[in-house]
Amino acid sequence: MRFTLIQLIIISIIGSVYGQKMDLPKCYETAANTNKRLTMSVLKGFENATQPFENEVFIMADTLHRFQKFVGIGGALTDAAAETFYKLSPDKRKEFLKLYFDPQEGIGYTFARTNMNSCDFSSDMYTYVQEGDRSLSSFNISHDLKYKVPFIKECMNTSGGHLRLFVSPWSPPAYMKDNNDMLHGGKLLPEFKKIWADYYVKFIKAYEKEGIPVWGLTVQNEPMAKQTWESCIYSAEDEMTFIRDYLGPALKKNKMESKKLIAWDHNRDLLFHRANTLLSDKKARKFIWGIGFHWYESWTGGKQFENTKRVEEAFPNKKLLLTEACNYPFDWATFDQWKWGENYGENMINDFNNGAVAWTDWNILL
Repeated sequence: MRFTLIQLIIISIIGSVYGQKMDLPKCYETAANTNKRLTMSVLKGFENATQPFENEVFIMADTLHRFQKFVGIGGALTDAAAETFYKLSPDKRKEFLKLYFDPQEGIGYTFARTNMNSCDFSSDMYTYVQEGDRSLSSFNISHDLKYKVPFIKECMNTSGGHLRLFVSPWSPPAYMKDNNDMLHGGKLLPEFKKIWADYYVKFIKAYEKEGIPVWGLTVQNEPMAKQTWESCIYSAEDEMTFIRDYLGPALKKNKMESKKLIAWDHNRDLLFHRANTLLSDKKARKFIWGIGFHWYESWTGGKQFENTKRVEEAFPNKKLLLTEACNYPFDWATFDQWKWGENYGENMINDFNNGAVAWTDWNILL
């Protein structure tokens, strides 16, 4: 999306709970219309109790059942975030890294996303190959070595090596698409499907050669959106066959089966329908680790949390994760209003309650 607002309040609460081992039960308490802003509170701990009254606030712990295994919370390390980071003073950079990634003195992010090729938050439009290169012999990531690669490495180092990074393309190179344009949607040409699958492999290898482990990848950012920025359209069948016949086999051939392959990477509104098609094919299903989703479905008149639960119930062996979210449209007059943090909190709580294993904010810094 084009707009973002970094909200640390709610994420700080959850990140601290998951990121730190505490001897005594504690929590960060924060509430509207009070002076409590991330106020550390000591809890009494769990104890036996009778049925609470309707006006009492209770947390009841179910110790008999285990639910999904938590993977992480984090944000996107885009070109824009990286370039902005290196415009900060050294002291501010250090402070930023500590606040986001230090597991003891910060919120301890353990999850991150970055873009493969340029995206809507890149200062220029770029790929890693020369125009028309069908052999990918010109492939190199020199563009990323100035800002993005060193930025990601600093984030990983501050996290103590515990940062799981997944990568997402916004568009293949223009010559691989039917509209000959990285912008305005368009579709991947059939004759380039294998070449594009090999492109992911080359990108992963190049990043890992630079000392950046790649935990996972999504097939395509927002594959149903024709945008004025970098975008590419895949129908559900297109994505399924690309995974089954090209991307999955390319990863397997290069001994990358351990990389978490995430499909969809778009909104909750079509989440269940998309998952049904993607996972209906046995060969494609074996390559797909999980289904990613975004939260930009306000046009439907409400949040589609129930679709997350439907996928979790129908496909319990596949993981669910929110791969992008931001408050939009951005407005300087209201950016510090409490409602934005509440929106993050509502979405995170409902997504985790409905089976999500990870949650990713959009640009970590602008």
